[in-house]
Amino acid sequence: MPTIHKKDKVIVLAGKERGKQGEVIQVLPDTQRIVISKINFVKRHTKGTQTQPGGIREKEASIHISNVMLVCKKCNQPMRPKNDSLSDGTKVRVCRKCGEMIAQ
Repeated sequence: MPTIHKKDKVIVLAGKERGKQGEVIQVLPDTQRIVISKINFVKRHTKGTQTQPGGIREKEASIHISNVMLVCKKCNQPMRPKNDSLSDGTKVRVCRKCGEMIAQ
């Protein structure tokens, strides 16, 4: 199970988009890939429909999950989260640097 979830802030570590930050739009756990907003644009030729004209459209392509790292919202640093559990048994992700809980 990936430690990166939808609406997490991540930074790209490798590839042509290295160093850019964005929010996760979609997680594809079976292929271990994620789609990040406004990162890794590709051009797709689409056929026209009754509502939309055809043409060349740009959309976000997926990136392998190993090429991104989660960014803590409090300390704004890339980090590997620590899986912890609260006293009531709820599992949470915790920043190793500042100790802040990351919402799931």
